[in-house]
Amino acid sequence: MKTFSKYWSIFQITLINSLAYPGELVGRSLMIIPFIWIFYQLWKVTYSAAGADMISGLTLRDTLWYLMLAETIELGRPPIARTMSENVKDGSIAYILNKPYDFLLYQFSTAMGETIFRAMLNAVFGGLTVWWLVGTPNHPEGFLIALPDVLGAWILHLCINAMIGLSAFVVEDVSAFTWIYQKLAFIFGGMLIPLDFYPQWLQTLAKFLPFSSAIYGPARLFVTPTTEFFVSVMTLQLAWIFMLTFLLVVVYRRGLTQLTVNGG
Repeated sequence: MKTFSKYWSIFQITLINSLAYPGELVGRSLMIIPFIWIFYQLWKVTYSAAGADMISGLTLRDTLWYLMLAETIELGRPPIARTMSENVKDGSIAYILNKPYDFLLYQFSTAMGETIFRAMLNAVFGGLTVWWLVGTPNHPEGFLIALPDVLGAWILHLCINAMIGLSAFVVEDVSAFTWIYQKLAFIFGGMLIPLDFYPQWLQTLAKFLPFSSAIYGPARLFVTPTTEFFVSVMTLQLAWIFMLTFLLVVVYRRGLTQLTVNGG
């Protein structure tokens, strides 16, 4: 319990610090509005050209609400990989490693503290924009049902990004790996196009990758909330979180033997 309270305090301090510059926080969150507008124009033309109110089981309203939550999850993703890379580059990693707490849990606690308010504002501004464009979601209760999976998505994002960040122990600059991850998440996570619109073989492949569990799963559950799909998404998320956590511990221990502290 004492160990938990230590990381809870780190989370709270980071959460409060994230409010130090409210103008920047709100300004960044407002960026979701033009994204939603572009999505609306794109998909309105797509549905009009198809001459159908529904494509692959999704209406235009469903698609817009799906994309809103997908963007909320992605834009709220904390830059944990970049932070860990900067810690290695400037030598502050030595100071952090000598603190009386676990390095990975410290990074997770600070990252979650940085995420909460940004994600909430993204959801508010994005939700208001979609509501203005196409109306309320067909299943408003879907947000509450999808909420545990949204939390699971953030934890999964943290695990993947922490894995990328640990590569900084060897190569220092992880920008190339981050770029690759973003593109994979864009394609296989369904950020622009819901996976339902993909060919069947690609859907099957994508849905078993961690990117779909981190983006597509929670967003799709929001617009079509069912118990069966909830269990399916949560099961895949937990499986990936378990595997990645195990790998993180192994890679972290191996990475410490390769780490060179700059300035030290």
